[in-house]
Amino acid sequence: MEINNFKSYCDQFDRASQELKLDENLASLLKYPDRELAVELPLIRDDGSLKVLRGYRIQHNDARGPFKGGLRFHPQVDVDEVRALSALMTFKTALVDIPFGGAKGGIQVDPATLSQRELEQLTRTFVRAISPVIGVQTDIPAPDVNTNAQIMAWIMDEYSQTNGYSPGIVTGKPISLGGSQGRESATGVGVSITLRETAKHRNMPLEGATVAIQGFGNVGSWAARTLHEYGCKIIAVSDARGAIYNKEGLDIPALLEHQEAHGSIHLSSLAEPIEQDELLCLECDFLIPAALGGVIHKMNAECLRCKVVIEGANGPTTPTADEVLWKKNIPVIPDILANAGGVIVSYYEWVQNLQRHYWEDGEVTRKLERKLVDSFYETAALAHSRKELSYRTAAFMLSIKRVAEAIEMRGRIT
Repeated sequence: MEINNFKSYCDQFDRASQELKLDENLASLLKYPDRELAVELPLIRDDGSLKVLRGYRIQHNDARGPFKGGLRFHPQVDVDEVRALSALMTFKTALVDIPFGGAKGGIQVDPATLSQRELEQLTRTFVRAISPVIGVQTDIPAPDVNTNAQIMAWIMDEYSQTNGYSPGIVTGKPISLGGSQGRESATGVGVSITLRETAKHRNMPLEGATVAIQGFGNVGSWAARTLHEYGCKIIAVSDARGAIYNKEGLDIPALLEHQEAHGSIHLSSLAEPIEQDELLCLECDFLIPAALGGVIHKMNAECLRCKVVIEGANGPTTPTADEVLWKKNIPVIPDILANAGGVIVSYYEWVQNLQRHYWEDGEVTRKLERKLVDSFYETAALAHSRKELSYRTAAFMLSIKRVAEAIEMRGRIT
């Protein structure tokens, strides 16, 4: 079914702003993006043919600091998705209290259909197209779906050719080009930390807790690795090619080796194959949707049998599904909290780039953990202080209030 990502975000925003009794005009200012840029990107294919692709950079709000947000390369990228994701970044950075605003970008393309040369050329063309609106103190991109450290390196190089050596223009770079220790694993590790604190807060045992993970890319695989180390039992995982299930728990190190060798968890002998949609409906303690947005919706929310949903992806649960899960007494730990580990360590990477001083992995991990734990308990305290207040609404209320205060203090409303 088709999901309008921006409408889903607006529904979530409206619920929280009404709880805050936010002024209607201020709410309108906060809800919508400050700037939207759409660009046409010509690409000369390896066979000499011309292909023109559509790209976006949408900047939602910079009241609390420079715009910040990832770039995704995916055939389903559209303006509504990027609008929603840019807004979620604003409120994610505010919730974990780092001095950034929110932005998002992307290109409507399947990178698997491009050669390495084509991918590099497309990336550099995109940087030139959006260069008027990005900058080390203005807007700092980062990796997202189907983008990685190599693509960030190309972005840094292209921008630096006209602006001088500028490692701070992107985060998620290779370590050798000013990347931070712990950045690659940060989002998945952050999801695991959030799950751990949720278990503690709700008096659920962590050792032996059963977990199903939809999506085994960067976020899902690092979450699986970390939760396995915590003693959790990962009973099912999926990727774009299929899903597998083992009620006794998967051997995660062996599964990661299989993925490295075959490029997928599909056809692993460690578990039995199941339908991808079936994974969402497995009985488990924790369900982690860590793929794309809108995967839990009104058509399948009733089938969920987990005790808690931990959102590893951006916008995986629609507002109508939220209502169904609320009635089923299945709490949802929202994306703007659960997957904030990536942007937290992106901030630390940016700080290190500005200072030209770099931290050890342990220091980055300690800083990440402290930020996430504090943000979790702040959100949980508000959620539990009022009846009928979900974790998502509480998280939005905290973050909206911080952005609104910044706007008012800066005198942007006159």
